[in-house]
Amino acid sequence: MQRFKITIEYDGTDFVGWQAQENGASIQEALESAIQAFSGETIRVQGAGRTDAGVHALGQVAHFDLEKPVRADQVQGALNHHLKPSPVVILTAEKMDQDFHARFSAQRRHYIYRIKNRRAPLALDKNRVWRVASSLDADAMHRAAQSLVGKHDFTTFRSVHCQAKSPVKTLDRLEVTREGDDITVTVEAKSFLHHQVRSMVGCLKLVGEGKWRAADLRTALDAKDRAALGLNAPPEGLYLSHIDY
Repeated sequence: MQRFKITIEYDGTDFVGWQAQENGASIQEALESAIQAFSGETIRVQGAGRTDAGVHALGQVAHFDLEKPVRADQVQGALNHHLKPSPVVILTAEKMDQDFHARFSAQRRHYIYRIKNRRAPLALDKNRVWRVASSLDADAMHRAAQSLVGKHDFTTFRSVHCQAKSPVKTLDRLEVTREGDDITVTVEAKSFLHHQVRSMVGCLKLVGEGKWRAADLRTALDAKDRAALGLNAPPEGLYLSHIDY
């Protein structure tokens, strides 16, 4: 039995998310079908994180086991062939020891959230950024964001459907930068709650518009109540950037 680690890039627009579901096509299902097509083996792909419907990935990681003797470069080539025309690409494939696990071996997860801050509609970036027409103060957003860095109870920023055992997480980095019309929110932590990043970005958008002050963001955090959330950002601006092992 051989264990393979694959790094995956995908456009999540037309998928119901990472996890296989009955209500539509998933990334996990697309990968498993491609593996079955070239190897003849029916297996379960284990992902490092479950991205939601419409969320993208620049460096999602997954692993799976094969009985068929095959090289890592053959795995990459065969998967990319059978994944066509889905917007899912295998960037790398590597053989790993059996103790490697895409989810449980991960040390830190990195996300970015892209905002296009302009009045004009989107042409090239449709379904890949959150267009915000109102002017945003990225510096104010960044300053306010620092109150969320560290170990906190993030109940306010947690989906009611979140299955995590505890709402307490340690946020290692939360930065907001701007270049022209492009605002990027960079987030790092060992793990996240369901909708945590999108919820934080939504509230930071309110700060950027001047509708919230930095103190309001801290008040929302301290409330430990989902009802205190100001706004949940849409999925299309969110990207699983990469994962550290």
